[in-house]
Amino acid sequence: MTARSKPRATASRDHEEATIASLRSDPEFAAAYLDAVLEDGDQDEFLLALRRVSDACGGVQSVAVRARLNPTTLYRTLSARGNPELKSMRALLRALGLRLSVEPIRGAASRR
Repeated sequence: MTARSKPRATASRDHEEATIASLRSDPEFAAAYLDAVLEDGDQDEFLLALRRVSDACGGVQSVAVRARLNPTTLYRTLSARGNPELKSMRALLRALGLRLSVEPIRGAASRR
């Protein structure tokens, strides 16, 4: 490269676009992503992550139809002030091809 030539610009996409693309193409990644946010984040972060997965799966409107939930209610549920009921959460996750599960905490003392 000479002093006058400029490096070529490469096509790039922002982190959000890359995350959405990965969530769209890989259900295992989507499940691991939500699981990690659920373990390490707070409710606001988890709802934002669910919103990203919903966007990756056709958008909140489309997911609401598949989940048989009111789209306006689902938008509110996935907002920072959202407080989803378990019934709605299960329907939403089912529409995304996911489910909730419970597992013991490794190294935790037995409650027996």
